[in-house]
Amino acid sequence: MNRREIIKQLSVLPFVGGALGHESMLNTAAQGSILSSNGPLKADQNIYNAIGVETIINCRGTFTIIGGSIERPEVLEAMEAASGYFVQYDELAYGIGKRLAELTKSDWGMVSSGCAAAMKHVTAACVTGGNPEKLVRIPDLTGFEKTEVIIPRYSRNVYDHAVRNIGVTIVEVETAEELEKAINSKTAMIYIMTGGGSESGQPLSLEVIASIAKPKNIPILADAAAEDLTIPCVHLEQGATVVAYSGGKAICGPQCAGLLLGDKDLLMSAWQASSPHHGPGRDNKVGKEEMLGMLAAVEAWTTRDHKAEWKTWLSWLDEISQKVTKIKGVTTNVTEPKGLSNHAPVLHISWDPGQLHIMGDELAEELARNKPRVAIGSRNRDGMTSVNVTPNQMKEENVKVVADRIYGVLSQKRSPRKTELAPAKVDVSGHWEVEVKYFTSTSLHALFIQQDGNWIEGTHKADFSMQDVVGMVEDDVVKLSSRQRSSGDSISFLFSGKVVNDTMKGSIYLGEYLTAEFTAKRAKYDHERRPVVIPGGPPLAT
Repeated sequence: MNRREIIKQLSVLPFVGGALGHESMLNTAAQGSILSSNGPLKADQNIYNAIGVETIINCRGTFTIIGGSIERPEVLEAMEAASGYFVQYDELAYGIGKRLAELTKSDWGMVSSGCAAAMKHVTAACVTGGNPEKLVRIPDLTGFEKTEVIIPRYSRNVYDHAVRNIGVTIVEVETAEELEKAINSKTAMIYIMTGGGSESGQPLSLEVIASIAKPKNIPILADAAAEDLTIPCVHLEQGATVVAYSGGKAICGPQCAGLLLGDKDLLMSAWQASSPHHGPGRDNKVGKEEMLGMLAAVEAWTTRDHKAEWKTWLSWLDEISQKVTKIKGVTTNVTEPKGLSNHAPVLHISWDPGQLHIMGDELAEELARNKPRVAIGSRNRDGMTSVNVTPNQMKEENVKVVADRIYGVLSQKRSPRKTELAPAKVDVSGHWEVEVKYFTSTSLHALFIQQDGNWIEGTHKADFSMQDVVGMVEDDVVKLSSRQRSSGDSISFLFSGKVVNDTMKGSIYLGEYLTAEFTAKRAKYDHERRPVVIPGGPPLAT
């Protein structure tokens, strides 16, 4: 990582005098929008504002962290119609399974409490074979015949925790030859994330995997969470046994629902492994309202005019483009991805940061933190900076607001960007012992760093890992960045602290895991100084 990249990552970190508390970021986001609530919530008001939460215009797409997708009117109607009645859940699941099979031209269907839960239930089904004696023993797989799940390396991702939750051993493979060797009597299933390496023509595509797994009766679970629903399902046709979708993404069903399509027997075992049945899936409850809402979303998918929706989205992007290109130096272009996942047109708004004196990530931060709040993406490339607008979760009334917000920020007059850092008033080179305070625990980390002027590099030792750390110092304020990586997972540690003598104190921004506080003290060594004598040969006595 070069120094320009360090500045990009660290210069926008806030520093709020001393330690930044766990809740200060959340409180800051809500400032100015907190209204007193002197009675019950009412549907005729902004129900979020009533509890001090500001809503967001979604120009990013179907991200769970900001609410996924907007549920279709048909979904809301079905959920309302489903409330107020009682049904036997196994009968309901059977009726829905049959109806989903008819709609999607699949063998069977099932609704779960989200795509991750769907993956968990299928894994349990493959491990237990529908045997409840095994089901209630999960995650203790002692004595089980099937305890391994094979995952191509290209499919390792943060969501495969749902597979690992069952207690299986993950076996990674990179080639067809490795897959052949990895399959054995313990193999419960193969998991893939669709797209990328699983696509036709790739060395370990779904078709290649199926050609190896099917003769050995190894089930294949395809994770197509953010994809458009294809009828008949392209992944089942390519050899997957079961395909999992998120209800709250492209299909625009309930955010807390997922969809499984595929082999009936395997899906009946997956249903057995899900709530209301006791066992490892009891904590993944899906309500009768969400189940029928998900069914309604699939029915709506089969009748929606997808071409007209796409045309509408393009018209919205054109309106935004016409507004922002009135600013000299701003250019736009629209990309129309052809893949199934996150399938929506995207408007890219680009400019020379040397001309407008603002970076794309700074514009995105401004729109995200100030009202009316807008979520957009950003990118820097080839000396240009940009933001991007994805329209598939916008509403028509959002379009002018988004155009005006972007135009308003970009058209502001700014002084040239600061290129020189303030001189460092402290030297933090050395070994620091770091106490990290999480919500309900503390950990002891260590920093081994060296400083060259404003710049820092070194090593960050966390609880279970060691990784490079880079950063900078201005005056007595230190900002550091490190990232812990493992198969499918990563955790960012962004330290922002103030140095007083031999103590450094501040906050750690943990991305999706919120914030922590830290106090670091320079390590002191108190050892006797004495010469070290190296023997000239083997010892003569023990």
